[in-house]
Amino acid sequence: MDKPNKEFEEKVVSVDRVSRVVKGGRRMRSRVLVVIGDKKGRVGYGLGKAGDVMSATTKAVSTAKKQLIEIPIINETIPHEVEAKHAGAKVILMPAGKGTSVIAGGAVRAVVELAGIKNILSKSLGSSNSVNIVAATVLALQKFHQKKGTS
Repeated sequence: MDKPNKEFEEKVVSVDRVSRVVKGGRRMRSRVLVVIGDKKGRVGYGLGKAGDVMSATTKAVSTAKKQLIEIPIINETIPHEVEAKHAGAKVILMPAGKGTSVIAGGAVRAVVELAGIKNILSKSLGSSNSVNIVAATVLALQKFHQKKGTS
């Protein structure tokens, strides 16, 4: 009974030191990108900035909980191929057969694993900025619900 059972798993994708220049020099802050998911089809991401990493992580998790999306998972994979672009990053997600596991790079892998997808192929093109790649991946996963609602 040490830890309370959490509803979501969280994964810190990137921690960056950012600065702004003021009269006396540079003011350093931390920027944290966090992906949360329940491994049952719900996933979200958040970006938090604060003076220290812990506060930034807390803010990022709070933002991520407000931006949760639900995705359909069929036979441990996605229903069909989908692609999305955010800023300079383009992500292509393809369904894979049983036993393939997750074939994805760092930022895409974090989103897909926390969503609960066990078999998927992916390719990220363009920018290697992890914030943009995570955003593009979430946009791609959101497209399933748009197609489902229109038919």
